[in-house]
Amino acid sequence: MGTRKEKAAQTSVALKDAARRLFATRGYLNTKISDITAEAGRAVGSFYDHFAGKEELLQALLADMQDTADGALPDHGPDHDLSDEAQLRFHVAAAWHTFRTHLPVMVALFQSSMLEAPFSGLARTRLAEDTGMLRQHLELLEARGHPLPGRPAVVADAMGAMLAMFAYAHLTAPEPRLSDDEAIDTLTGLLLRGLRG
Repeated sequence: MGTRKEKAAQTSVALKDAARRLFATRGYLNTKISDITAEAGRAVGSFYDHFAGKEELLQALLADMQDTADGALPDHGPDHDLSDEAQLRFHVAAAWHTFRTHLPVMVALFQSSMLEAPFSGLARTRLAEDTGMLRQHLELLEARGHPLPGRPAVVADAMGAMLAMFAYAHLTAPEPRLSDDEAIDTLTGLLLRGLRG
């Protein structure tokens, strides 16, 4: 029998795994906390030992998604040159595979954003947070004299929004879907032309 801390960790993992399964099949909006606990084989009260609500659970799932993205870019430094096709493709591929791996979380995020108050700015704030790495690369390009189609933060937001929406639209589509290579190559080519002018 494990310790209380180990059991708590197991329950947290079970709740997150159950949420991913349900978000993939029912969607975020149609999944209740009691559905998640039933799917995880846990009591409803155990959910609140780990998360204040479904939104806090989604934030934990997003943190897991970010960990996957970080792991897809090992030894990643700020000096990557996104105007270099191979380096840009590396970043696009990391994003695409992260989106594929965490598709239920993407579904949940898109659906939960529909519940946000209009003009709250939450979507833009989240986009700026999610594209911080791209912004740093673009700032470095600009500092080296490379012309960009706009301010680094705005270009990073545009790139991030395009990557996320494209992935969401295609990864949630019925078969046949784009192959990973076609999606990554298309996105890389389009972004590269935008960055090179």
